[in-house]
Amino acid sequence: MKIYIISDSLGVTGNGLVQAAVVQFPNDEFKIERYPLTRTESLLQGILKKGEREQAVIVYTFANSQLAEFAQKFCEDHNMPHIDAMVNLIKTLSEVTHHEPIEEAGINHNMNSKYFDKIKAMEFAVEYDDGKDPSGFLKADIVLLGVSRTSKTPLSLYLANLGYKVANLPLVPKTRIPDEIYRVDPAKIIGLTTTPEVLNKYRRERMIAYGLDPDSNYSSMAQVRDELNNANQLYRKLGCLVINTAQKSIEETATLILESLGEGDN
Repeated sequence: MKIYIISDSLGVTGNGLVQAAVVQFPNDEFKIERYPLTRTESLLQGILKKGEREQAVIVYTFANSQLAEFAQKFCEDHNMPHIDAMVNLIKTLSEVTHHEPIEEAGINHNMNSKYFDKIKAMEFAVEYDDGKDPSGFLKADIVLLGVSRTSKTPLSLYLANLGYKVANLPLVPKTRIPDEIYRVDPAKIIGLTTTPEVLNKYRRERMIAYGLDPDSNYSSMAQVRDELNNANQLYRKLGCLVINTAQKSIEETATLILESLGEGDN
């Protein structure tokens, strides 16, 4: 089944909604096609005609009400399944605020101060990844600790994309913990852990991907359990929040972190 995401901006909003919906149907196969920057009726009509031929579900997010009305009429006239992912929210906000929407596409993607804060946060995450420079722990908004393969780096980059300065430290056996860690506010430190079974699986897969023996000490259950136990001892000593990342997506873990900081609604 095909799903068309059409927008007069980048289509990020529609894509997020569609991605969240399709995972609820694991036994069905979806092909998603995005059509961003669709800002004329002629271009929109061409996309909709193609969608009709391919029997696609149409999802659109137009800030421009005329384009939204055009898409709705075309789909209704041609009996095409369609969802306007913006109109009800905009209509409700208009009624509550007693203001008319300005109908300008892509405003949330403009390069304002928040945009540049995100860029700085991304640069920070790269510079202070894997404990490269311990001074970063004292400058960070969030400090992530965890043994190898507990999603420290992808989580750092995800949070950086939200504007948070994140430094992370891999907990390597027999390696000294930097003094700076003990000077960080424990509320800013997040200890990442997982189950031995999950960590063993990830490490074996990593060794195989590198063409190495998966039955090494690095991926052995004894080594995995020992590292996780040592990490948990450190977390108790620091008094930090501990999150088990097993069976959690990066987004779920990030939400728990932000909620712990009192910023879950930001």
